[in-house]
Amino acid sequence: MIAYFARHPTAANLLMLAIIVLGLSALPQLKRETFPEIAPSQIQVSVPYPGANPEESELALCVPLEEAMDGLSDIEQISCEARESMAKMVVEIQEGGDITRLMSDVKTEVDAIDTFPDKAESPVIKELGRTESLITLAISADLPAAELKDYAESVKRKLQRLPDISLVEIHGFSDRQLRVELSLSLLRQYGLSINDVVSHIERQNIKLPAGNLETKGKTLQIRFDQQGVTAKELGELVIASTQSGGQLKLKDLGQVIERFELDEAKVEFNGKPAALLKIKKTKAQDALDLVEQVYQFVERERQQIPAGIEMALTSDQAKIVSDRLTMLSTNSWQGFLLVFAVMWLFFTWRYSFWVSMGLPISFLGAFWLMTVLGVSINMISMVGMLMAIGILMDDAIVIAESIASHVERGEDIDEGVIKGVKQVAPGVLSSFLTTASVFVGLAFIAGDIGQIMKVFPQMLLAVLVVSLVEAFLILPNHLLHSLHNKQEEMASGFKVRFNQRFERFRTEVLVEWVERAVTYRYATVGAVLAVFFLSISLMAGGFLKFKAFPELEGDILEMRLLMPQGTPLYETEQLVTRAVHELNELNQEFTPAQPQQQALVQNVIVEYNSNQDAGEEGTHVATVRADLLTAETRNTSLLELQDRWRNAVGEIPGALALAFKQPAVGPAGRAIEIRLYGNDLAMLSSASFAIQQALAEYDGVQNLMDDLRPGKEEWLVRLLPGAMSLGVDGATIANQLRTAFFGQKADEFQRGDETIELDVRLRKEDKSSWWQLQNYPITLADGRQLPLSAVAELIPARGYARINRVDGQRSVTIIGDVDAAIANTGEIIAAVDKAVVAPLLIEYPSLSVSYEGEVKEGGSTGASIGKKFLMGLVGVFIILSFQFRSYMEPVMVMLAIPLALIGALWGHVLLGYDFTIPSMMGFVSLAGIVVNDSILLVTYIKEHQKQGLDAHQAAVQAARERFRAVFITTATTVAGMLPLLLETSLQAQILQPLVVSLLFGIAASSFLVLFILPCLYVILEDRGLAAQHHLNELQAKT
Repeated sequence: MIAYFARHPTAANLLMLAIIVLGLSALPQLKRETFPEIAPSQIQVSVPYPGANPEESELALCVPLEEAMDGLSDIEQISCEARESMAKMVVEIQEGGDITRLMSDVKTEVDAIDTFPDKAESPVIKELGRTESLITLAISADLPAAELKDYAESVKRKLQRLPDISLVEIHGFSDRQLRVELSLSLLRQYGLSINDVVSHIERQNIKLPAGNLETKGKTLQIRFDQQGVTAKELGELVIASTQSGGQLKLKDLGQVIERFELDEAKVEFNGKPAALLKIKKTKAQDALDLVEQVYQFVERERQQIPAGIEMALTSDQAKIVSDRLTMLSTNSWQGFLLVFAVMWLFFTWRYSFWVSMGLPISFLGAFWLMTVLGVSINMISMVGMLMAIGILMDDAIVIAESIASHVERGEDIDEGVIKGVKQVAPGVLSSFLTTASVFVGLAFIAGDIGQIMKVFPQMLLAVLVVSLVEAFLILPNHLLHSLHNKQEEMASGFKVRFNQRFERFRTEVLVEWVERAVTYRYATVGAVLAVFFLSISLMAGGFLKFKAFPELEGDILEMRLLMPQGTPLYETEQLVTRAVHELNELNQEFTPAQPQQQALVQNVIVEYNSNQDAGEEGTHVATVRADLLTAETRNTSLLELQDRWRNAVGEIPGALALAFKQPAVGPAGRAIEIRLYGNDLAMLSSASFAIQQALAEYDGVQNLMDDLRPGKEEWLVRLLPGAMSLGVDGATIANQLRTAFFGQKADEFQRGDETIELDVRLRKEDKSSWWQLQNYPITLADGRQLPLSAVAELIPARGYARINRVDGQRSVTIIGDVDAAIANTGEIIAAVDKAVVAPLLIEYPSLSVSYEGEVKEGGSTGASIGKKFLMGLVGVFIILSFQFRSYMEPVMVMLAIPLALIGALWGHVLLGYDFTIPSMMGFVSLAGIVVNDSILLVTYIKEHQKQGLDAHQAAVQAARERFRAVFITTATTVAGMLPLLLETSLQAQILQPLVVSLLFGIAASSFLVLFILPCLYVILEDRGLAAQHHLNELQAKT
């Protein structure tokens, strides 16, 4: 087939045209998104229990939920969080489990629970899938909250009418409700209790179909409708009639107001009240198209927006995809030109052009394969594309160089082309199979990271498959025509001098060096092994740090505030206002130093009732987010602004936690995440405190906190002895207090798109002091009223803000951040484990500890990569063993793979990078190139042995002949990836550790292949272990 395509006048061009057409037609169909879609792996069960404290939620909700899950299969972990008025259980499925079946089983078991308290609401069960918030539209105005939300709702409806937008969530408001706030004095005046009022509302505020009236000729529907749906209508609701014939209306007992349920659920954008419309994409939608529609929509709306309302777009996640696509395009063309330039140094421009064309043709073919495989253009698949720029030219260069060598020796062009391809075809095919063997395993990496990273090998293999087809079936034809139509090219003086010096180096210097290396082969191999173990010691000795993922400087800085539960909203607002003021002062200071004096801080967003670190909601938490100039644009580092802002705000008295940080948690999770297990909360608290103290002593450790924190101060109410003789019991007191101080839902109805709850409670003025609680009138069965203090005692207490459970045990999780420029997470965790955690486990036998976050995910993924890599190496050995008909020669060839680690490790040291999981994947990617060079070198040695040379001479001669191909392969790989290494953009920083492994690894392995492989081959000959040695012996005997 190779000869057929090489000689056929049109076949190769038709195949190339087909690939180009398929690729171009596939491009519009490729979906663009930030990360590939992954199947949901968690199910959440939420059970509201209004008014309950965490301890009550734990016993009444978490324990029954956990017991209901007993016996269900495919469950990896069950966690339950008990907090005020709520419990949430998350069921995590085992890898490979059936989420649909588990969802059905969970629903069945939860529905069967009959021990939930009467006041608990119906459970809500849902899958926890990842839906991307692509961009946020901020609408800000000095308007009442109700008007601002109404306008935001109208904008949401307009957005949802656009072709590609369906998921829009409004943030900055709680649920709208109608609240009846009753006056205690007026209730006493009319002899009513709150429960009486609730009962009257339930009976009076109704709308009910009453049947049909059948008349002659028509049927009429009968409806009773006395339902008020506004504050004014409800105020007119008649509660009772007075003795004088008058009517007692609801408004006579207090006031009816329409409000949002939570005062603290609000957002400010650049100092104004705001609504945030978070726009998300579905699985089938294209991120860039969707965001483009949003930008166009906002431009149109700004032309007709009411006065005083402002619109701004922020948190554009699609820009990351766009930036990386731009970088991919730029680096592809730069790589193409640099590859062409390297090839041109050795061959004619036409010959070099057709070799370089393998790059765009391979990409176009891969785009078509992506549509077939269902792979999108995303952050991970683009990593595969970028890596392919550096390595996919290997096959084409090997074939082109082999053809050129045959033709330069004076062979007929047609025969030289065919022989050149066939000579290296086994090695090229084995190279592809070995690369596939390694990368197929990486498609099955364990852990959450693996679910996302599996797209990477799929993309890379798609490109390499097309490049293999192009190299075997298209390239030879074009090179054949280039050689036939060759016109004498006027070589530049530089090119002539380069080739002369290159040839002199190859025939004189290189031969001498290889000759010496083979002569002293045992010493040479020993020296390289010593360097290899020295390089490994860089990691083992801690000189080169391991970190799961590199830390990058983003464009968002947050301050997350956590005060004690029960802190009034106005106190939190005061602290936030001061922090925002300090940020604005710093912005004024730094702005003159920015390009064109652009503001360093572009937007300031304040979200009350939110703190992702604390995982709590309420008046005591808030987050301030600063949107900065992009990292590529600004002249001030995020870390500098972070430190200055932290120092300007200073310590906040009473604050439980105050963190200044970038918001993103990487794929590996938090740097520090230590989970403690045990049923004694006091023990867990003590152990957590000891561990946090130890961690705080390390430089670079920041933002430490745990999730076991004091809750609100409480008054425990207990019956006094003899209270029951007065006709009062615990349920009577509890229900009356709950209705008065927490409130009671009297009705719920639909109004437009919203469900409105009608809540009845005492007005704030009647429940704001301890004296009022003590003297709250408890209504007895006979209608008499006694103060609470007459029938119950009040005991001060304080519980916990929330209680977490994992797999049936209480747990406390310590979280924190580590500044990678100062400290290494792995070293800190190892030291604390030895010095603090180990003694704690002895002191508290019931205590157990696990390391989550970066330590767990990084270790799990790293181990999985290592395991899959070893399995891939077994596949490589089998492939090579078939080719060489030997057991030892494959081992010899494969030794070049770990030797590439020498370059990869020293490259990280020289450029100051930590060794990361992307670094590991870059090293793994070297296998195909390194094996290809090694296979071909061994093949050449064997050919020379067949021609009568001994092993020593054959090894030296083969190294000389293969040097040009190895040099071109290495130079083109370096040239293709060098633009990415020199990039300063944020997108490039993510990939640079991977590029460092690839570039330095291939440079080192190429050098070592030329010197160490000949030595190893001759050593095998010395020991009689080479396959050619056995073949020569057999031939001698016959």
